[in-house]
Amino acid sequence: MSTETAQAGSFGRSPARAGAGGGHGGSPSQVSTTSRRLDELIPVAHKISAAINSVIIGKAETARLALTVLLAEGHALIEDVPGVGKTLLAKAIARSIDCSVRRIQFTPDLLPSDITGVSAFNQELREFEFKPGPVFANLVLGDEINRASPKTQSALLESMEERQVTVDGVTYLLEPPFMVIATQNPVEMEGTYPLPEAQRDRFSARISLGYPDQAAELQMLDSHGSDSPLDHLVPAAHAQDVRDLIAAVRTVHVAPRVRQYIVDLVGATRNAPLLRLGASPRAALHLLRTCRAYAALDDRDFVIPDDVQALAGPVLAHRLLPTAEAVVGRELPEQVLARIVARVPLPGG
Repeated sequence: MSTETAQAGSFGRSPARAGAGGGHGGSPSQVSTTSRRLDELIPVAHKISAAINSVIIGKAETARLALTVLLAEGHALIEDVPGVGKTLLAKAIARSIDCSVRRIQFTPDLLPSDITGVSAFNQELREFEFKPGPVFANLVLGDEINRASPKTQSALLESMEERQVTVDGVTYLLEPPFMVIATQNPVEMEGTYPLPEAQRDRFSARISLGYPDQAAELQMLDSHGSDSPLDHLVPAAHAQDVRDLIAAVRTVHVAPRVRQYIVDLVGATRNAPLLRLGASPRAALHLLRTCRAYAALDDRDFVIPDDVQALAGPVLAHRLLPTAEAVVGRELPEQVLARIVARVPLPGG
């Protein structure tokens, strides 16, 4: 049975047919046909980073990681204790770019159709028409994603991996850039549902803010005490700029020896005695893409092994499952991964 495909934003009565619908897992969707060079676009990326840093004080590396995920066509899981600015970071990323933004507050009674949309009967037209849900936006903020049931969480699986949504047998393409920024509290477990492994694997990186140092916290009291810094945040780029940046980042060179290093690292997680689930091939692909974006933000058009080592933790750790022995010994996946990174030899010259 064939599947109809329609562009997001053109939800007419007869969606245009577009073949099988262009998945994102194996080859990224086409985001830009412009020929703007990387060196022309990097200043735009730095403006976006500066806009985020004007809101999130003292967390420049965290802001850079979030921007890296965006330019790598990925999704970010912001996981940390309450009150450190998880939602503020997500909103700062969204407002720093002049594009469509929708926020979803995940709750136990949220339904999948509340995310994807629903086909409703139009009395005037005497036929069903599709009412798009909040997932049809360039940036989707999912607040406290682990508050919703697994059934509702699964509504994001197709959109995160394939950049499309299927409702009633019709597939609607999501307009690029598309990024899901989800937050969750790892401490408060009452009334929550752990993210399924299939969903965690779709997040390119897990971001943790941590507590600010004293100087940053004092500066925060001065600047955030009277009003929200988001009120003064002016977009630093447009959606087309981000599309052009994504296209330019794809041109960043990754030498064969660096690719082999990525494969070696990912393969080592699958053979680690203290891990019962290692990183997937999708994880290797995400690591490659984030390394390209990370290098571009460092004004380089090539990836070096240091990029791989810097991103191995954020990209791989949240996908790993420890064995029972590791849990008893309080060996966190991050610790096991750090030893793997230290053990796997760097690529030769």
